Amino acid sequence: MHLNNKHPFLPENTDFIELLKKADQEAFAQLVVEYQDHVFNTAISIVQHIQDAEDLTQEVFVQVFKSVKEFRGDAKLSTWIYRIALTKALEWERKKKAKKAISYFKNLVGLENNEQEVVDFYHPGIALDNKESAAVLFKALQTLPSNQKIAFVLIKVEGLSYQEVSAIMKKNIKSIEGLIQRAKSNLRQVLEKQYSK
Repeated sequence: MHLNNKHPFLPENTDFIELLKKADQEAFAQLVVEYQDHVFNTAISIVQHIQDAEDLTQEVFVQVFKSVKEFRGDAKLSTWIYRIALTKALEWERKKKAKKAISYFKNLVGLENNEQEVVDFYHPGIALDNKESAAVLFKALQTLPSNQKIAFVLIKVEGLSYQEVSAIMKKNIKSIEGLIQRAKSNLRQVLEKQYSK
């Protein structure tokens, strides 16, 4: 699945970045407008829950606002924002898994009722007629190791180039290609099991 939302190019000039570092409200508003959809899309692809992704998107921009003064320009501004989004999404996911584990053990010893969470799959850019198959794919994505999932989401869902993902993940292009190949192979196995039921 490849969504046709082209990654926007925000001027990576030093003047704009200096305005951000001076906490210029107009510059920050422009940054949010340019990147909020991409941050949200990345978050929803990983956490797969609308409210969580919305909360995460807010958290990412709060973090960007607080720490932009420390941005040294070693990478593009967009790369830096993606790194923050991915770090926060993976932290969120780890916390959620820990909560589920605690809930599971509480249920085992009869301390709470185990109610199944109903997941209504949503991802911007996916047509309604593809919603069901996309939900199956995104559920399968959850079985992948973090690096494979990140590479797959950024390239196949967000539409970034291998070069951009290489910069975001701090890995060479060959490593990214390897992650995509393994992700595809693992997804194929999971989906084959799913459809053979």
